[in-house]
Amino acid sequence: MRKDEVRDLRVVINLRTSHARVVDQLGLAIVGGRFQVGEPLPGDSELESEFGVSRSVLREAMKTLTAKGLVVAKSRVGTRVTERCHWNLIDEDVLRWHFRSGVTRDFINHLYDVRLVFEPASAAYAALRSTPEDCAELRRYADLLGDNALDWKSQAEADLRFHVLLTLAGANPFLESMIGFLRASLDGAFTLAFDPNLSGRGERITETHLAIVEAIENRDPDAARAATEKVVELGRIAALKAVDASAIRT
Repeated sequence: MRKDEVRDLRVVINLRTSHARVVDQLGLAIVGGRFQVGEPLPGDSELESEFGVSRSVLREAMKTLTAKGLVVAKSRVGTRVTERCHWNLIDEDVLRWHFRSGVTRDFINHLYDVRLVFEPASAAYAALRSTPEDCAELRRYADLLGDNALDWKSQAEADLRFHVLLTLAGANPFLESMIGFLRASLDGAFTLAFDPNLSGRGERITETHLAIVEAIENRDPDAARAATEKVVELGRIAALKAVDASAIRT
């Protein structure tokens, strides 16, 4: 992704093609447990009828799910759901399916452990490699994220753009390859933890995100790393509270 594409990032995913729709619905069914590990999927004819698609569209969808590690096709056996250890959990779609199916405390903790590994590293590199334009844009997103007059979607998009740009400002191509994971985890976690009744929420979020920007502007990688660790850990706390609240409601 290029930096000039960050401003167009959205939290809503539009499934424009039949192929994308079938991948999404089958993937969600697998992650959500409709089809269990080791269980064969229904035959082509049944799935074609269910989704109203052609054989070629269905086969392309199966190729996509295979690439994500969710299914495996074998001759005379059919297409079966693989063990979870083979699922590509950093894949953007797979991660979104987990959030839509319902996540546990363990899942959230594992997710934030990964964020805690690569996001502070990205911030440290950004302190060494970012441009003045990067810093100005990061500051703008931090201010938007803390604007309590904005609806949750606008705040979520400001949050998403901040963290994606932070990764790009670090200019490390291997860390940039994690942007899909970052997008899905932020989208899911922010939506999960959002509470419009939390007074003063915006000011706190702006303050913690601006601390990252100020460290980057000061070319202080250690401070940038520490400030980002704080933001990630605060996000973990909010997400865990949301999971606990959801468990009580159900």
